[in-house]
Amino acid sequence: MKAIRRFTVRPVLPDALHPLSDLARNLRWSWHAETRDLFQSVDPERWTASDGDPVRMLGSVPPHRLAELAEDRRFLRRLAAVADDLRDYVTGDRWYQTQTQIPDLPAAIAYFSPEFGITAALPQYSGGLGILAGDHLKAASDLGVPLIGVGLLYRHGYFRQSLSRDGWQQEHYPVLDPNELPLVPLRESDGTPAQVSLALPGARALRARIWLAQVGRVPLLMLDSDVEENDLGERGVTDRLYGGGSEHRLLQEMLLGIGGVRAVRTYCRLTGHAQPEVFHTNEGHAGFLGLERIAELAEGQDGQDGDDGNGGLDFEAALESVRAGTVFTTHTPVPAGIDRFDRELVAHHFGPDAELPRIDVERILGLGMETYPGGEPNLFNMAVMGLRLGQRANGVSLLHGHVSREMFSGLWPGFDPDEVPIASVTNGVHAPTWVAPEVFRLGARQIGAQRTEDAMTVGGSDRWDAVADIADQEIWDLRRVLREQLVLEVRERLHASWRQRGAGTAELGWIDGVLDPDVLTIGFARRVPSYKRLTLMLRDRDRLMDLLLHAERPIQIVVAGKAHPADDGGKRLVQELVRFADDPRVRHRIVFLPDYGMAMAQKLYPGCDIWLNNPLRPLEACGTSGMKAALNGCLNLSVLDGWWDEWFQPDFGWAIPTADGTATDDDRRDDLEAAALYELLEQRVAPRFYERGQHGLPDRWIEMVRQTLTHLGPKVLAGRMVREYVERLYAPAARAHRALAPEAARELAAWKSRVRAAWPRVTVDHLEASAATTTAELGTTLSLRVRVALADLAPDDVEVQAVSGRVDSQDRIADASCVPLKPAGGPDLEGRWVYEGPLSLDRTGPFGYTVRILPTHRLLASGAELGLVTMPSEEVGEEAGVLMR
Repeated sequence: MKAIRRFTVRPVLPDALHPLSDLARNLRWSWHAETRDLFQSVDPERWTASDGDPVRMLGSVPPHRLAELAEDRRFLRRLAAVADDLRDYVTGDRWYQTQTQIPDLPAAIAYFSPEFGITAALPQYSGGLGILAGDHLKAASDLGVPLIGVGLLYRHGYFRQSLSRDGWQQEHYPVLDPNELPLVPLRESDGTPAQVSLALPGARALRARIWLAQVGRVPLLMLDSDVEENDLGERGVTDRLYGGGSEHRLLQEMLLGIGGVRAVRTYCRLTGHAQPEVFHTNEGHAGFLGLERIAELAEGQDGQDGDDGNGGLDFEAALESVRAGTVFTTHTPVPAGIDRFDRELVAHHFGPDAELPRIDVERILGLGMETYPGGEPNLFNMAVMGLRLGQRANGVSLLHGHVSREMFSGLWPGFDPDEVPIASVTNGVHAPTWVAPEVFRLGARQIGAQRTEDAMTVGGSDRWDAVADIADQEIWDLRRVLREQLVLEVRERLHASWRQRGAGTAELGWIDGVLDPDVLTIGFARRVPSYKRLTLMLRDRDRLMDLLLHAERPIQIVVAGKAHPADDGGKRLVQELVRFADDPRVRHRIVFLPDYGMAMAQKLYPGCDIWLNNPLRPLEACGTSGMKAALNGCLNLSVLDGWWDEWFQPDFGWAIPTADGTATDDDRRDDLEAAALYELLEQRVAPRFYERGQHGLPDRWIEMVRQTLTHLGPKVLAGRMVREYVERLYAPAARAHRALAPEAARELAAWKSRVRAAWPRVTVDHLEASAATTTAELGTTLSLRVRVALADLAPDDVEVQAVSGRVDSQDRIADASCVPLKPAGGPDLEGRWVYEGPLSLDRTGPFGYTVRILPTHRLLASGAELGLVTMPSEEVGEEAGVLMR
């Protein structure tokens, strides 16, 4: 018999235990060991059965046990101490509150992401993007950064993965009850649930309830469309993460962006929280937030006023104000990874009969259309909209910043990719979440618990340098304990997986011998798109078998990963790996664990000796799993991609050589790189792990572990990442936002309009150079004289630059130096201006120079912002020449 309605009956906590409820509702417990230990002591068996979820556990503790605890003075003292610690954590000053050297810190920042990986108890993530977003919130909380997170609440989350008997991926979508999750509904002052609403075509509405997850100091607002006021179709908008067709995804992204801004306004109104000055969109999914903010300003909301007849700004002025306070982060190294929608589908959902009726639909479309060479003219690109609506943008590693500038260079025609205004902030990971308790305790014994906690949150290489003083034996013993824990975890998970695949208990005795706590252990776990090359290790199966079964230096491999439900190619890769791992000859040395997620990862990263990563370079934007492994003393073996390209040193890891030349086909490339991987494992990695010094320890391996912790530890922290966002993006965005008061926004919009109209008539008419000598020798100074036409613009509207540097065989300037030239007097009779200035020949070899004209204004973030540049014509350019010495 099936119930027609389900709900959760909560226990009534005795008054003395009420702080337990507050502790359970603040997700700081997910990374705070003392809080988790307290909950475990409530009922160890139920804590294990609830998978470490205090909300679920408290719902199952019998009343008599709660009554016992309410009389247990020792427990009450522990409870009071942990509750006081949380109170100090969320109210006391932290890093952000003590900054006096960073001007213009924003009062609040809104951080939007389609997924958040905070804890396995709140399964609202699919992979690295969500885990990164969760770590961003946690690090912001630790540092005291006034962030408000905004996302969606998916009633089915991302899928759970199992395997069929023949190794084919199976997807399952368990229904999540928000009342059983560590969430509370945001309520209006009269107690009714707070909601936001979006207008849909056909006089329909999409409504969503606002749920609140408290992540330490940071509120996370999550929008849920499964409310009774919605029709069936609208109730399903937030059903699954990355599910459904194009219109389903579009509605999700409209709800996240437009509904998310409205949710932030509602939250701030109800709680008195400061309104955000900066809006950060984590990937393009939330890009519509900029349109909602433009609509607010056009309607005179958000503290702005105006003179367009309705008390607000016109579209162009509102756009400038919104851009100033917006930060856009791209995580995608390939165009195929970006959400793009048919032009007509987007147009259908905006305008007089749908959302944002006061904004002309063509203006909305203009923000996202691929109107550049090579673009698809009928596709609306969410990343393009994110870049056009954000004055500041960044990739997530140095290499990815370079890739992004190349990929989006069409938006800034005439500029070299290196000048495209997309910076980079390399991702980091939240150490308290990912560092094993045993690693933390070792650090605490060495430098104290508080300094260890500070090292993992604030950073500082001086604290990490203390690893140098830890004895080799202690490090090696720790690594062995972590490896053994992983072996036990793998056996338990493998047994459960085989039972799901239909195996009987009698045929699973072999699992007790799977993996060996004294064998070199390699981990490989991530999503399974083709570019991550899950099966590269299988290119030469005989050679892999030799490595796995080596008599003296065996290796063992733990593999995990999910293919997207619609990606049959990825599922075939999973099946190929699973079938190899099922071979009785090697199944004790290589395993595939289904349902990769946070709970598994927290055991997997610490227990591995090597973290393997072999994507197609440069398609890994950053990749953070290797960072989490490194924080536990695991060494990285990776292609030089993402963060590893930036920070690799042979002192603490290995780089897999790549064969990415244009003349190498895909199969040949994979064969070469797989062979390089085998060679490294056979000749360098395994010998170093197994060789023993005079004290019976692998001295050189332990030294690499030490170097990993001391050199990578401070770099890979999410705290370092968030500090960079504050200093390099949030504070400048807040400064720009404050500068773009209504009158300044109108001024900037009018100036841009005037510049764009005049620019086709801005020209370089004449260029000449003279030198003190007739030869181009190092140290020579040229005197440049340039005559330019500025049309209706004035010298204050432009900057005329001399651009110089080494040149290649096609006369392209590399490592360019830009020196502004100055006007020499007023305009001549033809209205031309003459600019002059020196140019120093400061390097030897092939050298060249040119001049260019850029728009300039005090409120621009960069000279490339408008995408306008004027260069000399070929005839004028011939006068510039290429100087050789």
